[in-house]
Amino acid sequence: MKKLVFATSLFLAVWLPRAGGQHIPVLTFSQLEPMLHQANDTLYLVNFWATWCGPCIRELPDIERVAGEMAGSKFSVILVSLDAVTSLNDRVIPFINKNIIRSRVVLLNDPDFNRWIDRVDSRWSGSIPASLIYRGNERHFYEQSFTYEELNRLIKNKIKMP
Repeated sequence: MKKLVFATSLFLAVWLPRAGGQHIPVLTFSQLEPMLHQANDTLYLVNFWATWCGPCIRELPDIERVAGEMAGSKFSVILVSLDAVTSLNDRVIPFINKNIIRSRVVLLNDPDFNRWIDRVDSRWSGSIPASLIYRGNERHFYEQSFTYEELNRLIKNKIKMP
């Protein structure tokens, strides 16, 4: 019985602090890359951000607002945190919880930026925020932050595409 109580306590200690029950996987670029090339009819917004990036933090509520308004449509947001893996529990998860981030969040733990930045987009200098918006073979890369109005207009125009 003591083993069952210990195992249950350990499970709760590991899983409950996670973003509202959301598991935040830590991925290498090789693990993330398939998320950048999903072949279906969903429009994806993949946003590269970090908790230490002011412009990133300012645009996240607007991304979340657009995602909420598009719920039920073929639109999906993936927020790729570029924070250090050591800050997952003390910065990323508390930020996600405090700001009630509902979109899918992953933490990219692949410090060889020179190897993978060009594989996201050859024009990317590496600065953030940066967003890849794609559906099938149509891809658009934006090395900028968005306002709600800009992102809403952009997504709604792309959602109408076949």
